[in-house]
Amino acid sequence: MPVRLTADFYARSARTVAQALLGQTLVRQLNGRRLSGIIVETEAYCDGDTPDLACHGERVNHARPTPRTAVMFGPAGRAYVYFTYGIHWMFNVVTGQTGQPNAVLVRALEPVEGIDQMMARRGERPLTQLTNGPAKLAQALTIDHSLNGANLYAPDGVIWIEEAPAVAPSQIAVGPRIGMGKTPEPWYSMPWRYWLAGNAFVSK
Repeated sequence: MPVRLTADFYARSARTVAQALLGQTLVRQLNGRRLSGIIVETEAYCDGDTPDLACHGERVNHARPTPRTAVMFGPAGRAYVYFTYGIHWMFNVVTGQTGQPNAVLVRALEPVEGIDQMMARRGERPLTQLTNGPAKLAQALTIDHSLNGANLYAPDGVIWIEEAPAVAPSQIAVGPRIGMGKTPEPWYSMPWRYWLAGNAFVSK
């Protein structure tokens, strides 16, 4: 029987969790059905004590919580869901220690269960384009602000991540994060994006 990742899994640095999440299964329970996909791409933000000007928790209000970013400051193992560009929801996992803004953005999934429901929300399209981006997967799994702060390891939760065998380091590709806009260096080029090398479901 699948096991949900525990609080201890998330209570580590963002970069550690971002890599460890690859190959794990994100599950959304909706109307009595499971929608799920294998996590194939992630990005780390505000790793440890190092300032990160690409991170909401650092960039806004000088690393102090705001109504939008409060969830990001802990505890670990909660969902941080935010709205961007006025049209998209983004699903993040809170990591690290309470009081510090650490999180991992889940960027892409390889769909496994509930593909028909995902297509009903995303429209008929090739399977590889169904959840190959953070806004796409949020739409496909109906992830929105109602899930902000959701406990990802609660036994009665409606969104969680299930444990799967660890991915070998040799399978993990590394590079700069995407969509950094006017973020200054060195944060613009920080190699804190991770993905399964050669996987067809990674974002373009």
